[in-house]
Amino acid sequence: MKFSKKLAMAAVAGLALMGTAACSNGGSNSSSGSSDKIPSKITKKTTVVFWNSMVGVQQKTLQSLTKEFEKKNPKITIKLENQGAYNDLQAKINSTLQSPNNLPTITQAYPGWLWNAAQNKMLVDLTPYINNKNVGWGSAKASDIRTELLDGAKIKGVQYGIPFNKSIETLTYNKDMFKKYGIKKVPRTWAEFKQVSETIYKKSNHKVVGAGFDSLPNYYTIGMKDEGIDFTKNINFSGAASKKVINYYADGIKKGYFRVAGSEHYLSGPFANEKVAMFVGTSAGEGFVKQGVGDKFTYDVAPRPGKYNMQQGTDIYMFNHASADQKAAAFMYMKFLTSESSQLKWANATGYIPVNNKTINSSAYKANKNIKLPAELDTAMEHLYSVPVAKNSNSTFSQLGSIMQTILSAAQKGQNINTAINNGKAKFDAAWKQ
Repeated sequence: MKFSKKLAMAAVAGLALMGTAACSNGGSNSSSGSSDKIPSKITKKTTVVFWNSMVGVQQKTLQSLTKEFEKKNPKITIKLENQGAYNDLQAKINSTLQSPNNLPTITQAYPGWLWNAAQNKMLVDLTPYINNKNVGWGSAKASDIRTELLDGAKIKGVQYGIPFNKSIETLTYNKDMFKKYGIKKVPRTWAEFKQVSETIYKKSNHKVVGAGFDSLPNYYTIGMKDEGIDFTKNINFSGAASKKVINYYADGIKKGYFRVAGSEHYLSGPFANEKVAMFVGTSAGEGFVKQGVGDKFTYDVAPRPGKYNMQQGTDIYMFNHASADQKAAAFMYMKFLTSESSQLKWANATGYIPVNNKTINSSAYKANKNIKLPAELDTAMEHLYSVPVAKNSNSTFSQLGSIMQTILSAAQKGQNINTAINNGKAKFDAAWKQ
């Protein structure tokens, strides 16, 4: 199996649906709001159901951490229910929202998935739990979780989520190839990125493509943010700034020094096969890069060029139907998962970035020789951005992939892409209005 396909499987957590909604509330049909009194401790057996999409080493590490938590909290049972790939999990949540008592206690999710659930007051405002000194930290500051990540788990300004399996985009490059073609500096700007890509493509007699981007939605969104424009319904997709971002990639496609991932979904495969010199992709994929590259050449990781970076990955959200004990127990578990020791184990095993500052800055994390990311993480996280949570923002962001793919396909064929951009604008605007 190609390593790029393995990465695709891990990224979408492709397991078959498991479990049934009928038992997902841990045997409790009680309903309580965030105004309930928070128990100071759990004195009776309490089950917390956690819907997730973890697979492989991610799943094994989550299981190990969960057992550790249960050992420390013998009254609490965490029932891990894998719901398949991310799109399967999202579909399961959406269908079960019609029967709230069948929802789990907590779930992995992107905030955009839960816009309607928040509007219908089906989620728990976690601020009282964060500020509670018995089950929480006493304050958001005391949690040590990076502010940008916490803010990314808000919906309309309310802290409904706690960051969990997070990643950013990084630049992965072939050090040996850089040396071979006289590249002495890792690109830090988009002008340098283009120049290096052109140089390698030319000097390799067009055998090696300079670069590419795994995620077209990320490319466009961060490109617009670098132009000072947030991802909102007010974007003019055929405007000057938008065309500047699109044409940068399209010109490289036309001339051959850029490429897209295409049917392989991720560029880690072509990179490992030395068909592309560098690529921008998720930091959580480094383990697959390392496995694919093996002893063929030396790779390294650098911050994504440009000012802004995309914070990705899911948060953990809590549903309002659960009992007071379930909510308190669930938050204690969430607090445990985001602790310094848990995040160190999680990050070192999975390649996801730590969500708290102590782990990011710890010598134990930076000393990890198995992956290259820790040494570059501080710089790579200086300016984090997440897709603003608004009505239809999630579905519009998802549609960017096919919109950009169509435009870049036209560029590859040597066609004038203005028609494709105008068609893309119609789809982009319609997605916001659906």
